[in-house]
Amino acid sequence: MAFQIKPYRKETENKTIRFPVPLIEEIEKAIRNKNVTFSRFVIQACEYALNDLDESDDEKKKK
Repeated sequence: MAFQIKPYRKETENKTIRFPVPLIEEIEKAIRNKNVTFSRFVIQACEYALNDLDESDDEKKKK
């Protein structure tokens, strides 16, 4: 499944993480004119990665 930018969801907690400057620039470029915040994009990217990780683990278990 392709990564899709979704609307905002509630129930959040603050966390501080450091991003490499080039990655910040790439993310900001990707979300420009998309009506999505940096935080929301990162949350969605993490959710996408976790879902993909789960599917990869399931595939490994089948082998």
